[in-house]
Amino acid sequence: MKKRWFKLLTTIILLAIIIGGVVGFINYKLTNSTINIREDDFDSMVNALSPYLITAGALILVVLIILLISRKYSQKTKNLILVQSILAIILIVFVIGNLIIFGPANKILNLSLSKKYALSEATASKSGELGTKIVEEGVVLLKNEGEILPFSSNNKKLNVFGWSATNPIYGGTGSGTIDTSKTISLLDNLRATGYKINENLVDFYTSYSSSRPMVGMWGQDWTIPEPKLEDYNSEGIFEQAESFSDTALIVISRSGGEGADLPRSITDRDDLKPGGMFGQSGVRYTSNSDDIDINKHYLELSHREKNMIERVTSNFKDVVVIINSANPMELGWLDDYKSIKAALWYPGPGITGFKALGGILDGSINPSGKLPDTYVYDLLKTPTNNNYGDFTYTNMDNVINSDNNDEKYEAHFVNYVESIYVGYKFYETAAAEGLIDYESKVQYPFGYGLSYTSFEQEIVDFNWDNNSVKLDVKVTNTGKSTGKEVVEVYYTPPYYNGGIEKSEVNLIEFAKTSNLAPGESQRISLSFDLEDMASYDYKNYESYVLEKGDYQISLRSDSHTLIDSRTINIDEDLIYNEENNGSRSGDIEVATNQFDYAHGNVNYLSREDGFANYEKATAAPSNFSLEDKFKQDFSAIANYNLEAYNDSEAEMPILKQNNNLEIRDVAGLDYNDPKWEKLLNQLSISDMNKLIALGGYSTSALNSINLPRTVSADGPAGLNNNFSGQSGTGFPTAVLIAATWNKDLAFDFGIQIGKEAAEMHVTGWYAPSMNIHRSAFLGRSFEYYSEDPYLSGSIAAKSTKGAEEQGLVAYIKHFALNDQEQNRDKILATWADEQAMREIYLKPFEMSVKEGGATGVMSAFNYIGNNWAGTSSSLLNEVLRKEWGFRGHVITDYFMGDKSTGYMDADLAIRNGNDLMLSTTGENGAYIDDLESATSISAMRTASHNILYSVANSNAMDPKNFEMEAWVKIVIIIDIIIALILLAFEFIYFKKYLKNN
Repeated sequence: MKKRWFKLLTTIILLAIIIGGVVGFINYKLTNSTINIREDDFDSMVNALSPYLITAGALILVVLIILLISRKYSQKTKNLILVQSILAIILIVFVIGNLIIFGPANKILNLSLSKKYALSEATASKSGELGTKIVEEGVVLLKNEGEILPFSSNNKKLNVFGWSATNPIYGGTGSGTIDTSKTISLLDNLRATGYKINENLVDFYTSYSSSRPMVGMWGQDWTIPEPKLEDYNSEGIFEQAESFSDTALIVISRSGGEGADLPRSITDRDDLKPGGMFGQSGVRYTSNSDDIDINKHYLELSHREKNMIERVTSNFKDVVVIINSANPMELGWLDDYKSIKAALWYPGPGITGFKALGGILDGSINPSGKLPDTYVYDLLKTPTNNNYGDFTYTNMDNVINSDNNDEKYEAHFVNYVESIYVGYKFYETAAAEGLIDYESKVQYPFGYGLSYTSFEQEIVDFNWDNNSVKLDVKVTNTGKSTGKEVVEVYYTPPYYNGGIEKSEVNLIEFAKTSNLAPGESQRISLSFDLEDMASYDYKNYESYVLEKGDYQISLRSDSHTLIDSRTINIDEDLIYNEENNGSRSGDIEVATNQFDYAHGNVNYLSREDGFANYEKATAAPSNFSLEDKFKQDFSAIANYNLEAYNDSEAEMPILKQNNNLEIRDVAGLDYNDPKWEKLLNQLSISDMNKLIALGGYSTSALNSINLPRTVSADGPAGLNNNFSGQSGTGFPTAVLIAATWNKDLAFDFGIQIGKEAAEMHVTGWYAPSMNIHRSAFLGRSFEYYSEDPYLSGSIAAKSTKGAEEQGLVAYIKHFALNDQEQNRDKILATWADEQAMREIYLKPFEMSVKEGGATGVMSAFNYIGNNWAGTSSSLLNEVLRKEWGFRGHVITDYFMGDKSTGYMDADLAIRNGNDLMLSTTGENGAYIDDLESATSISAMRTASHNILYSVANSNAMDPKNFEMEAWVKIVIIIDIIIALILLAFEFIYFKKYLKNN
């Protein structure tokens, strides 16, 4: 008897170890992924496994009860029951294990265990070369007094000051991070290009610190690493450096990333804790007590940096500064020290980008980048500064919280008070109106950049008609070295006091020359549609309007410096609405007001009477109570009412029809082709729910239509598979790509990302990112392009087009108004007027849909007014699909669900145009709850159609993607072997049992 129970107990313990091992393995794969896998994934996995494990435990308990009851039977019967009980427990574990593997754990296991595909050497090499090329054309020469650069051939010994020289910024953090394990460092490149580096100085820095403080999504250490001046002096650093060389480089770096905006005051706050998610949690502003200064911000020199620079500039007559920061810094100090002769802007260059540095310094590469942002002297006095950051409503508790929910939330807000006057659009207009003295406010204009040579530009041909403007620009290299030049075309519209808001200067087209030798010229042809100069009038006509009057078309070297111009006259208003001129040529339907609800009760900046309301409009918020009329329709879990969306006359879609179609049969067909309806009729409710809910880093496989599983990856500067740890090439940051002002390079970047994706078996790319640099303190400036919508849109559209042509679904993000990190996922109500929304913040997305052919969109965490962007039908249906003609699907940003956020709801999302939940395991309510109403099933069908359309027109249709995963084959083989062993054992056992009885 004891022996029998010992066998049974041993069996149960072994099975428990097996189950624990499986769960532990899944935990390991989740928590040890390379980047940004949330603990929510594992928590939800455990929750998903619980019913299965409880069922297994209950069944095993039943078996044990049967065993206890069997004690009153004969020995032979007890032996039979014992053996069958052990087999039953094995079978329970076997069946439950398979249900787990091919059920809730399937997504994670697929992502983690699927075959790992590496880039070919040829592709990796080509990507690296392209990355270097982007940097060569994107680095901006800010200053070059006395033509100190390029260095003479005799100047090969360099003192490189600034701790960041030993650990520069290659990219950013969060979803936009890159694998820096194979980077070419700044110092190594200088050595490789023949420069002799003061190694004593390098050793001094590396002994001070070997690693950069971590700025991550859940924990930020904003310490600016730099030794104290006393440390320099005690080591005799400056004296030794003077004896080594009379030339000094200074490297100044700033980090940034997802999850936090940059500090605007350096206080003594230090609640950083090790061991948090991805290493740490909390915030530390600085670990250097002498750098604490509430009047300083992160984008100006720290006290230690300033002390070092003062000493270097007093000891060396020739100093060159490298600004290694994607965020615009305050750089007035570059002109405060006579010894600083030259400066280069060199933001995150990716893994190969520092390869260009030596060539830029010695002149074999002529920098041709132009700034994608305006650089001002005081970042705390911009029109946005007082209305950027953390603002919390005081009267929203009863709106966003309910008594039956233990989780309590706060509602936050941000007012886009500056309207269309973002970046240079404000400074140029304010200067024209006499509000500011431009030279005292702006150090480097938008579009500014120097060269080692000089160029002349002139408009040599100009004509226009009722549809378009065309001009030819002749560019001549008048200097002594070969180089490229950017042609920047702007327009100045007529402004009528108190009328539609207009910026004095607006970028409308640009192009880049080829390499021009001294004396060589190139004729550049540019054109744009008249309607591209129309302004959006949300007050009167509620449409785009090209007002009558004179429009100056200007050729400029930057937003402020005029080279040449022509003027055209529009003799009557052109109103793009149903009653007048119809829709703009690129719109499917007439654009009309969709966002009145997002206007809020905000006093927006106006050009009227020379910005008479500037002080009042740009002041910090004083009212932290939301008005009742906006509270009434404020959407949150506490007040969601799905019934209000249900249509009693809606017809239930056809389900599970046997039409013998598969996804490949609709590949390449029009979205409205009748064959799509037949394919969709084959889907079951379960199929659609799985497809919608499990959208995190992949889309699901469906047997009913032979749909293969796809894989998606972050990020804007290179593909990162969060589960397998695979990564593609780490390209330069988006802001640096924008600084090339080269559309062809942006297209090549998209093509190359697409080729890497094909080799890595990746179908979805969570990029490009194209939110606006509304503030210099934006944490994700590195992965967004510019303060200007047209530059952002042009580069984004080309990158999107290149990727889509390679079959890669580009999820353009974050749609829309996700222009700060603080509170982005904490019920952040974003208030803006519709003119600013359409002309500034939606424009890059519009261009990426219309010109780039995007088939994927990622909605934003934040609210548009009082409505989450992921449930904004006006944004996702009326504008994106009906006006712009988008075909494809919309995915959420990381789906944290209703309980974590208080607002993310899958049922409401699909009813309003958001099709796919970025959820790996269906966590936190990513599955649709309403599986009965015709309204819900119809919304599921539409969402499925949108998802499948993107997949059917992607690289997922490659035959190799229809093959069964190797790990699945192994599991099936093991299943068959175990089943055969159990059957064989039963056969042999019963044969023996019957023989003996």
